[in-house]
Amino acid sequence: MDYIRDFRYAGRVLLKNLGATSIMVFTLALAIGATTAIFSVVYGVLLRPLPYPHSDRIMAIWEVNNRGTYSRLADPNFDDFRDQNHTLQSMAKYEAYITAVAGASEPTRTGIALVTKDFFNVLRVSPAMGRDFSSDDAHTGAAPVSIVSYGYWRQYLGSARDLSQFKLRIEGRVYSIVGVMPSAFQFPEATDVWVPAELDAENKSRTSHNFYGIGRLRDGVTVPQANVDISNIARNIVSASTEKNNYLLKDAAALPLQASLTGTVNSPLYILLGAVFFLLLVACANVANLLLSQAAARGRELAVRNALGAGRGRLIRQFITESCLLALMSCVAGILVALWGVSGLIALAPTNLPRLESISMSWPVLAFAAGVSLLVAVGLGIFTAVRATGGGLRESLLEGGRGQAGSQSSQRVGRVIVVAQLAITLVLLVGAGLLGRSLLRVLSVDPGFRTDNIVTMDISVPSSDDPTAKAHLSQLYTSLFDRLHAVPGVQETGVASDVPLDEGLPDGMFVLMSQQELPKKVEDFSKYWGMKERQGEADFCSASPGYFQALGIPLVRGRMFDDRDGFNSPQVALISQSLATSRWPNQDPLGQTVEFGNMDGDLHLLTIVGVVGDTREYGLEKPPVPTLYVNALQRPRFASTVVIRATSDSRSVTTAARSILRDVAPDVAPRFRTFSSIYSASLGSRNFNLTLVGVFAGTALLLAVAGIYGVMAYSVTQRTREFGVRIALGASSGNVLGMVLSQGLRTALIGVVIGVAGALVLTRTIQSLLFGVTSTDPVTFSGVALLLVGVAALACYIPARRATRVDPMEALRHE
Repeated sequence: MDYIRDFRYAGRVLLKNLGATSIMVFTLALAIGATTAIFSVVYGVLLRPLPYPHSDRIMAIWEVNNRGTYSRLADPNFDDFRDQNHTLQSMAKYEAYITAVAGASEPTRTGIALVTKDFFNVLRVSPAMGRDFSSDDAHTGAAPVSIVSYGYWRQYLGSARDLSQFKLRIEGRVYSIVGVMPSAFQFPEATDVWVPAELDAENKSRTSHNFYGIGRLRDGVTVPQANVDISNIARNIVSASTEKNNYLLKDAAALPLQASLTGTVNSPLYILLGAVFFLLLVACANVANLLLSQAAARGRELAVRNALGAGRGRLIRQFITESCLLALMSCVAGILVALWGVSGLIALAPTNLPRLESISMSWPVLAFAAGVSLLVAVGLGIFTAVRATGGGLRESLLEGGRGQAGSQSSQRVGRVIVVAQLAITLVLLVGAGLLGRSLLRVLSVDPGFRTDNIVTMDISVPSSDDPTAKAHLSQLYTSLFDRLHAVPGVQETGVASDVPLDEGLPDGMFVLMSQQELPKKVEDFSKYWGMKERQGEADFCSASPGYFQALGIPLVRGRMFDDRDGFNSPQVALISQSLATSRWPNQDPLGQTVEFGNMDGDLHLLTIVGVVGDTREYGLEKPPVPTLYVNALQRPRFASTVVIRATSDSRSVTTAARSILRDVAPDVAPRFRTFSSIYSASLGSRNFNLTLVGVFAGTALLLAVAGIYGVMAYSVTQRTREFGVRIALGASSGNVLGMVLSQGLRTALIGVVIGVAGALVLTRTIQSLLFGVTSTDPVTFSGVALLLVGVAALACYIPARRATRVDPMEALRHE
């Protein structure tokens, strides 16, 4: 019953001060909601278990290259890991890509995964309908079969129970459908069709890294044990291999699949969680100041209750009850804020954020919100109660209830809280400033290409090694370009393996050789890979003549691809300026002949005829990568992205291009994007981090300003009689204004100094997110410090002006 009375009384106290209560609920709800929303992202992406049985036992298997970073598996290396390990129950490899799929209700541009027969066994997921792949399906020459996703089955197969009526045409093969996966299953990400990888013969090279690997731990085996096991096998491979070059693995590693999928976003997300916790601390400090001022005003009430027998413990319990009720209301409002915030975060999140579909207001997230609210309630309640009941209760009663008991002490504590608020706010503002300056530096980088008035059309045309199929594809592109050029407003068209800032290009090793030395098989290249003087490394891009003109990539030396370079003409290549500089630093690369057949299986010799400008292929903040371009009209196998530069509206170009493609390749489904959107998407992670930290910092700044204003206003109110006496004794308005401002600015300067010291330490954690600036950038630190001092001075000025207008007679009337 006592607790019920406490809650009733707490409700009356909060309703009595409805204005202050509303401000406190709004402040805490905003902070709790923001914290919960960010935690929902952290939980959904990093902490929520993968939706597979005992998912913590699923390992990602990686090769470790000579740079110490992870790379995909070569086929023979995977076979050795699978056959020789002692720590994995089963192991599988997979590769995912986008290609054209026909045979369903309409042609689609679909995610395909090549998987070995134990793939679903490793994940312990079975088809919801039909069957898994069997041994009869998993060998060269087997009848092609496939398994489709639940979504694909519903949307393109009409939820048909009889799967035998459908045949999917994928890259020259016709696949029967033998199963449908459960609705929640989609691995690898964005995959809708799974086919056996064993249908194609393995690549015998240990330096062709094409597949990802997964495995499930045996019972009782730990991750470190699996790591040692896989590493030992890798080192045995290295010692026995004859392929001694930079593309041979140096080691191997096994790590949990979830950590492998989310490793690149781990640090940024935890940084954002830390930033929003700082915002929560600023909000709690603001509410603590409001509670302290209210507790000081209740000095006589507390003294009377103490005189009537209420001990300090009883009064503390009452304060904790009031703060719990306050936190409960804030929690409910905060969850509503979080629901809105999660939707906004999902919309704002970069497209490459893994496990985006797992972000939601789940029960663990709600439990987190409740836990944070409880901690806030208990912390604020105990702090306020200890301050309010820490002595002076009887003195407050003896002074006739003037409300002055402990006021000086309360003011000192309030200023300490403001110092903490300002320090934390400065850290957040510095973080936002550093991220903002980094973004400006990134935007100032010359990407090496133009982004305006360009539309891309991803068409994923099936590729083949067959010369007849290549010739047909080359003719298809020629016909497509001719018809696109006839569209009003179209200035230039071309095609390439990929465009900059998108998914990236394959890289490999080429060899300098003459026509007489040209081997007949790709495998015969191995004898040249040991000759360092003949080796070169570069990204491999198949691009048509119009590609460079469409993107505005300049010619540095030599010539571009032109009409001389037909399908049956001697094959030529262009190289980027960085490749010319790194591979031929003191030579003329024009006329050099190289072999790069290990990339696309085409053994024709390439003659370098031109050098083109560098492009920032992997991001504006990353240096250009040496690149070799083959002519897509001679080697069209990997060319799949058409670029169209036009002066007309992108929608009209898209409509015309879709119609033309339907005529020349009716089974191909396109995807259209503007190059500006690709450019913006490449900055998605940086924009995401900056936006959130900026919002947190701006909110914290407003709360800190409100805090220092509240403390100064309360101080002026408490010192009204003092100011009246000073003015009566001859003090000018300027004297009073200067006294109050100096007090407020001293508080602000202390907060700024502490904040600068804290920022110098804490901003080191975001160094990996910065570009072109250091974590101790003096321009950012000085600018933020001046901003904070300026707004703090403004917040102090208003109460200080009120102090100068005190009427001495009114102030002294009750003395």
